[in-house]
Amino acid sequence: MSGFVNFSSDDENANIEYLYNIGLSHAKRGNPRDAMFYFDKVLEVEPGHVNALANMGNVLGKLGKYDQAITCYDKILKNTPEHVTCLLNKGLALHYLGRYDQAITCYDRILSNAPENASVLYHKACTKSLQKDTGQSLILLEKAITLDEQYAKKAAMDKDFDFISSDPRFKSLTV
Repeated sequence: MSGFVNFSSDDENANIEYLYNIGLSHAKRGNPRDAMFYFDKVLEVEPGHVNALANMGNVLGKLGKYDQAITCYDKILKNTPEHVTCLLNKGLALHYLGRYDQAITCYDRILSNAPENASVLYHKACTKSLQKDTGQSLILLEKAITLDEQYAKKAAMDKDFDFISSDPRFKSLTV
């Protein structure tokens, strides 16, 4: 009998998921650097692990490393081009980088399949406001608020709407 232990691929998969879950736990508790450590460990073994890539992108975004976050999202979008969460988060990263047209392209890809997605409508309204497109921003914001009234309060506090905050139409939406 040999002294070596032979691990099955099931053991390796369980270990990967264990490491992923530790990373996820750190991310949820607001420990992005610890989360990155565990997501990196998962990605070393399984570079295409969709959930680890997506969450790594989220953590990088929280750290303001938007270009690196976009790289993570693009790896997923290469194989799953309509991955809603990755498209939205890539759009947000692009938005924070001031690459508004590219952000809107991401939002539009989602809206082409899910025109009633309040979150995407809201974020597109934010981007349109920063582009100083008051009319489109208000139309999108109104749709988002109609679908989910929480966006009225959120918009009232969102600096992305500073350009249009004095517009009476904006005020009527966010009262």
